[in-house]
Amino acid sequence: MNPTLQTTTQAVDTAFYVIFAISGVVLLGITVAMIWFVWRYNRRRQPVPLSQKDHNLWLEVIWTIIPTVLVMLMFWYGWEGYLSLRRIPDGALHIKATGRMWSWLFTYDNGKTADKLYVPVGQPVKIELLSDDVLHAFYVPAFRVKRDMVPGMTNWVWFVAEKPGSFDLFCAEYCGTGHAAMVTTVEALPDAEFQAWLTATPVTAADPASRGAQLAGELGCLGCHSVDGSPRVGPSLKGIFGQPREVTRDGQPVTVTADAVYLKRAILEPGVEVVADYPPVMPPYPQLGEAEVKALLAWLESLK
Repeated sequence: MNPTLQTTTQAVDTAFYVIFAISGVVLLGITVAMIWFVWRYNRRRQPVPLSQKDHNLWLEVIWTIIPTVLVMLMFWYGWEGYLSLRRIPDGALHIKATGRMWSWLFTYDNGKTADKLYVPVGQPVKIELLSDDVLHAFYVPAFRVKRDMVPGMTNWVWFVAEKPGSFDLFCAEYCGTGHAAMVTTVEALPDAEFQAWLTATPVTAADPASRGAQLAGELGCLGCHSVDGSPRVGPSLKGIFGQPREVTRDGQPVTVTADAVYLKRAILEPGVEVVADYPPVMPPYPQLGEAEVKALLAWLESLK
């Protein structure tokens, strides 16, 4: 990493510590002065004022200049920190982040996709921010970055992971009933490991269940459906294949079997039959090809 590069973490932390220190000194000064005045000029100690002066030019100049200098100092560090957040270093790795109810999809320039954000350690990364539906916000506390994602508008952030590790990534803008589940991680890898991951051969049709699991992550299925039996915005997918389901069709309750035909229809046209007690919020996926649907069905069958 370029030793002269000020990272987003350093920029925000520097501004925070400067403002915190100035605020602490001012608080201490005001508190000490207040206590001293209360003691020194207590009415019982001094029933008659010692001085009849109604102004002091130098005192007024001092208490005008000092706060002005302090405020401008805080502004300077805040402004420099803001500029650091908006200046993208040369050679930053470009990654596209798409937010949708209620999951993340990260797309790399070579076409690779993932539901976690993989980045190399020590290299600046530029994250292009897009939203498929409603307002979201890309927020990674460890790197001090937070930026809104607005439908129809492209936004961006950048940061540097200075050490390997896994760091929480949240949506920080309320985006519906599944907002709390819109959580993933930034996986910071040493450069050699990152390059190996980035260039790894994707799962092929030879392993349709694994390909289906990969698609489920990319499409955001796991943002609404669990695979461990716990309820979320949508019903759990654990053991769903071949089981009876209570659904609403044309406004009438019916019982269906979750076979391949039903599950395919539930993926491509989820509004036709809505599982009882769950909201009809799942979007359709008409863009999926036959091979992708078969992979998803193989994955669902494997969840037995």
